[in-house]
Amino acid sequence: MSNLSSYYVVIIPLIVLLLVRIIKFVIFYFRHGRSFAYAFRHGMTYGHMPSVHSALMISLVTSVGHFEGLDSGAFAVSLVMAILIIDDATRLRVYMGDHSRYINMLIDKTNATEQDYPRLKERMGHKPLEALAGAILGFVLTVLLISIL
Repeated sequence: MSNLSSYYVVIIPLIVLLLVRIIKFVIFYFRHGRSFAYAFRHGMTYGHMPSVHSALMISLVTSVGHFEGLDSGAFAVSLVMAILIIDDATRLRVYMGDHSRYINMLIDKTNATEQDYPRLKERMGHKPLEALAGAILGFVLTVLLISIL
């Protein structure tokens, strides 16, 4: 078992990823009519509450900080990656969703068929509260898992 503990820095964020995905699915399921098929098809995509990207990255930063040290190069790299990924999830993909909405409106105005121009997904990014919730979940779950393991 001591051999496995050297991989906790990676195992813990992966467990957090799985747990937050499950939490996200459950929240989506109850918010959208308790349809398993709908929740699985739409709730497991980008966007919605909580942000799995934020949870994973904050978990990784916390895990690396704990196991490798706050003064390590690995911590610095994980922190920079977390900033980039969370920024992408809350800003860039929101802009992409806005563009998809405008393209869908143009397609609707031309009366084009959905077979010729399938509708684009309009909800891709995270609202700041979704990213914050994911970050808090990632941190709390990581601290709990570190204390348990």
